[in-house]
Amino acid sequence: MLQARPGLVVSERTKSPSLWQGEKRRNKLPQTLASNFCYSATKDKIAEHGYVLTPGLHVGAEEVEDDGEPFGDKMQRLTAELNEQFAESSKLEAAIRANLERLGFPLET
Repeated sequence: MLQARPGLVVSERTKSPSLWQGEKRRNKLPQTLASNFCYSATKDKIAEHGYVLTPGLHVGAEEVEDDGEPFGDKMQRLTAELNEQFAESSKLEAAIRANLERLGFPLET
């Protein structure tokens, strides 16, 4: 799946194929119409990639900055943080339920 660049509005996305086709008919094949969205690959370029049509090979993919934290360590840290947030969420939910019940509006469990 191609991910359009952030901020590219739907109307631009729907116009791009039409604009690209119009340029194609006028023999003005742009390398990219919108960054990370459209690409006109020649047969030779496709052959260079072994006829693989994965969009990332031709259009490119957004650069992701490496934070230097190993994946395993990051997942352990994030899941521990999520577990803490779930615990806090449960405490807050219990407090809200108690307050509503005290006001005469108990929630079904």
